[in-house]
Amino acid sequence: MKQGIHPDYHEITIVQTDGSTYKTRSTYGKAGDTMTLDIDPKVHPAWTGGTQRFTEGGQVAKFNKRFEGFGLKK
Repeated sequence: MKQGIHPDYHEITIVQTDGSTYKTRSTYGKAGDTMTLDIDPKVHPAWTGGTQRFTEGGQVAKFNKRFEGFGLKK
């Protein structure tokens, strides 16, 4: 491994949106820095099952309605 080309890997403190903290190792900032998160697993809709956009009948139904006149004639 080459010397002098790798970033410094040190301990920092992470502050989540609810104020809870934990320590981890990172190349962010310098030793002892604090990273404050705007979005974390406790508030992000991807993890909390937040609001989702549903279309009436779904995408397949929308496609079928749009192209119902096309097709093979029997």
